[in-house]
Amino acid sequence: MADEKSPYVLVSVFKEDAKPEDVAGAAGRISAIIDEWNGQGNMIWSGSFDDDKTAMSVIEGTKPEIDAFFRKYDDVCKSFLSSYMYQWDAMPLLSLIGHKQASATLEVAPQ
Repeated sequence: MADEKSPYVLVSVFKEDAKPEDVAGAAGRISAIIDEWNGQGNMIWSGSFDDDKTAMSVIEGTKPEIDAFFRKYDDVCKSFLSSYMYQWDAMPLLSLIGHKQASATLEVAPQ
């Protein structure tokens, strides 16, 4: 449903022709987008991979919220990043990890 919060995964990869000045110029706008997202009580976890080109964020929100976030983010970053947003279940490995963690949590018994 559109009004239920769900996890989404944002994958961003630097383009081969990315210009350092474009990245530096966008930093403040990216921070503002993330601050606005967090200020609305929404969750985002981010990290980069060791290839120094790729980053991944896990974001929780409703479909309309995620779409609006992605449009803003992509508008700011599209000159230097290729970005893709996936619903958590669209990435099978992450879904398996999520289901495994949910099962493990359910198996914990009080002492």
